[in-house]
Amino acid sequence: MKNQWINLFAGTLRVKVTGKGIERFLNQLTRSGILIWNVKRHGTEAVTFQINVQDAKKLRVPARSSQCKIRFIERAGGPFFLRRIWTNSGFLVGAAAFLIILMFLSNMVWGIEIRGASPAIEHQIRKELADMGVKHGSLQFTIKNVDLLQRDLTDKVKEITWVGVELRGTTYHFQVVEKEEPEKQQAYTPQHLVAAKKATIVKMFVEEGESMVQLNDVVQPGQLLVSGLIGKEEEKKPVPARGEILGETWYKSLVELPLQSTFQVFSGNEARKYQLQLGKLSIPVWGFKKHGYNEFESEESMHQIKFLKWKLPIAFVAKTIREREEVTRTYTKAEAIKSARELARKDIKKIIPEDAKIKGEEILHQSIKNGKVRMSIHFQIIEDIAKGQPIIQGDEE
Repeated sequence: MKNQWINLFAGTLRVKVTGKGIERFLNQLTRSGILIWNVKRHGTEAVTFQINVQDAKKLRVPARSSQCKIRFIERAGGPFFLRRIWTNSGFLVGAAAFLIILMFLSNMVWGIEIRGASPAIEHQIRKELADMGVKHGSLQFTIKNVDLLQRDLTDKVKEITWVGVELRGTTYHFQVVEKEEPEKQQAYTPQHLVAAKKATIVKMFVEEGESMVQLNDVVQPGQLLVSGLIGKEEEKKPVPARGEILGETWYKSLVELPLQSTFQVFSGNEARKYQLQLGKLSIPVWGFKKHGYNEFESEESMHQIKFLKWKLPIAFVAKTIREREEVTRTYTKAEAIKSARELARKDIKKIIPEDAKIKGEEILHQSIKNGKVRMSIHFQIIEDIAKGQPIIQGDEE
C-alpha cells in the first residue's frame, strides 16, 4: 500500500506491448530491475502492464532486441495531474477569483435600515453612522461590533432613548425609540402659584392671575405668589394662574480634593494585530512585532466571515493594544482651590433645573489638612420657584 501511494505521487504509465517476443521482453525488464505490475495478457501477441514514469526510457532497448512495439495508453499520478491543472489554470484561477470576490462582497455593507425614527432623527443617525464607518460599501471587518455601535449611537444622538442594532447578512437593521419630550401642558384647571422653596423674588411675569408678591420680597415655601382668584371681592372667580416667578435661591456644596493623586492614562501609543481564527487555531495576518508595553489595555473585536448568507467557521480578529502609563498629579494651593471650585460648580449643575443659572458663589470655609483641600461654597442660583396648587372649592384669597 505504501509503494502504491509513492508510485501515485511520482507518476505511473500504463504500457501496451505487441509482438512475438513478449515473454523475452518481460524477462529482460525483470532482469534489468524495472518494476512492473498489473500485467494482463490480451491475446497471444499483446500484453499491458504499469511502470513508474522514471522507467519509461529504459523500455526502448529491451523492446528493440525483442522486436516488440510499445505504446503508452494511460498516464496517471502527480506530474500528470499537475500538468492538467496547469493546462486548465485559467479556469481554476477564474473560479478561485469568483469565490474570493463573492466572499468579499458577502462581507460588505449593502443596506442600512432605520425604523422608528422621524426623518430628522434618521438623517442625524445616518450622519453619525457615516462618521463611524457604517456606510454602503464598507467592509464589516472595519466596523465596530453591534454592542459598541449601540452604545455610541445612544451617547451621540441625544434625541433617542434606545436603539437596537442587528446585522443580518449584509444589512444593518436599527430599531429606534425616540425620547418623548413632555410638552408643558397648559393649566386649564383653576390653580394658584405658590413658592416651591425659600427665595428672593428677582423677576416676575404673570400671564394670568393676581400677583401677591413684589420684587425683592423674600418668600417661604408654600407662600402664595399668584392668586387664581380674580375679580371683585364679592364676585371672585377661579382661573388657572400662570406665569414665571424667578427667585434667587441658595445652595451649599462641600467638596474635598487631594493635593496629590495618581491615575492611569493612555500615552497615545498603540499597536494593532490582525489574525484569522479557524476554530481554536489563530493565524497571524498582520502585526507580528511585539509591542513591548509594560502597562497596556487591549481591545479585541471579532467578525465572522460569511459566504452569502452562511457563516463560515472562520473569523477575522482585530486587536488593538494601547499603552497605559501612571501619572501623578500634584496641585499647588491655588490650583487645588480653583479645581475644587470647578468640581463644586459641576456638582451644583447636576441638582439644579436645566434652565437655572448660577448668579454667584462665595467660599464659606476652606482648609488644607492631611494632603486634602476641603471647601464649603455658597451658590446663588436664579430659578423659577413657582409651582401650581389646585384651587379647592371654598378657598379664599
